[in-house]
Amino acid sequence: MKKFYKTYSNSIILLLSIIIGTIIGLIFKEKASILSPFGELFINLLLVIIVPLIFLTITVSIGKMNKPNRLSKILGSIILIFIITSIISVIIGIISTRINLVDKIDSSNIINSLDYSLSEEKVNISFLERTINTISTNDFINLLSKNNIIALIVFSIISGIAIILSKEKGKLFLNVLESANNVLEKIIKIIMYYAPIGIGCYFASFIGNFGYNIAVGYVKTLVIYIIACLFVYFVIYTLYAFIAGGKEGVKRYLNNIISPTLTALSTCSSAASIPANTEASKKIGVSDDIANTVIPLGTSFHKDGSIIGSVFKIMFLVYLFNMDVNISKILFVSLIVTLLVTAVPIGGGTISEMLIISMMGFPVAALPILTIIATIIDAPATVLNVVGDTASSMLVARIVDGKNWKKVKY
Repeated sequence: MKKFYKTYSNSIILLLSIIIGTIIGLIFKEKASILSPFGELFINLLLVIIVPLIFLTITVSIGKMNKPNRLSKILGSIILIFIITSIISVIIGIISTRINLVDKIDSSNIINSLDYSLSEEKVNISFLERTINTISTNDFINLLSKNNIIALIVFSIISGIAIILSKEKGKLFLNVLESANNVLEKIIKIIMYYAPIGIGCYFASFIGNFGYNIAVGYVKTLVIYIIACLFVYFVIYTLYAFIAGGKEGVKRYLNNIISPTLTALSTCSSAASIPANTEASKKIGVSDDIANTVIPLGTSFHKDGSIIGSVFKIMFLVYLFNMDVNISKILFVSLIVTLLVTAVPIGGGTISEMLIISMMGFPVAALPILTIIATIIDAPATVLNVVGDTASSMLVARIVDGKNWKKVKY
């Protein structure tokens, strides 16, 4: 019980703050807006760390990459499987959110309350010019602004690659950045001590202004998300196992998936689930080199639960703001932002949520809304992130080692 509370204490406290905020909002209605400044303080604290968080996390992650010792066929198969299964997850997320997550609300009131306008840019520029302006800026200092998130990400990726190309000479710079990244993680932890108060006050003000529809929307989102996760876990992943190994593959999958599932639930971390997940894949019959490659890579670059969660976050705001959105854009944004979610539950989610806001054109002040969604879906999302890698390892083994992959020993 102590271990359970230690793992989920932050989520439990945040959920309690949301519930308390909801009650305050429903009782005091518009009067609850007096708490709004405390919620705005939390938003400001999050926005202050966005720029260093993105730069340090992405640059350090890429800079620490070592050349994998594996066959090109394995890498090619991994990339193929990750792309296909991720697209399937996005499609499932889109289908699941065809049901309105939030009842229609007067979007003008929401826009005014968040001090934001959804109007289109008045300057008429070409698609190519718009793209260049999005991925780059003409002054270094502009990279230090939350308004140029994508340009900052591009610069961070280039910086990480430059560290790799610098080899030994780049290690000192990498060590400095890694140290700064560790310090930033502690800063985030300090900020998160205030999160229950900030989110609670934000939610009280939000519910007070817009009524129970928002609260019902969160409950509806959680229920639909869990149903989608159960479908993926029992139907889609079982189908993957069948494609990979027939009835025997399904049997092995079901017999060995319990351990990584329970580990994911108990730790709520994909990274912490790597040992149990790797062992499960090997017990299923996946060769050591494939299991040792797919699981770690999948922890960072293949997250079915997070991808579906990204779709839910996008659609929640789409319904909230009564916006029209292209399905292809949802597909693209969901895949991109999920690549930026780190393997541990600190930092990466904030980056992806900020990127959703930037790429979809939502107000920055909507960040806490996505934070709340991320909190309530965290546990089931982690399970899919972990178990999805197990099923993917079976598909990779089928491609690399053939139909008799279960008998191949390395």
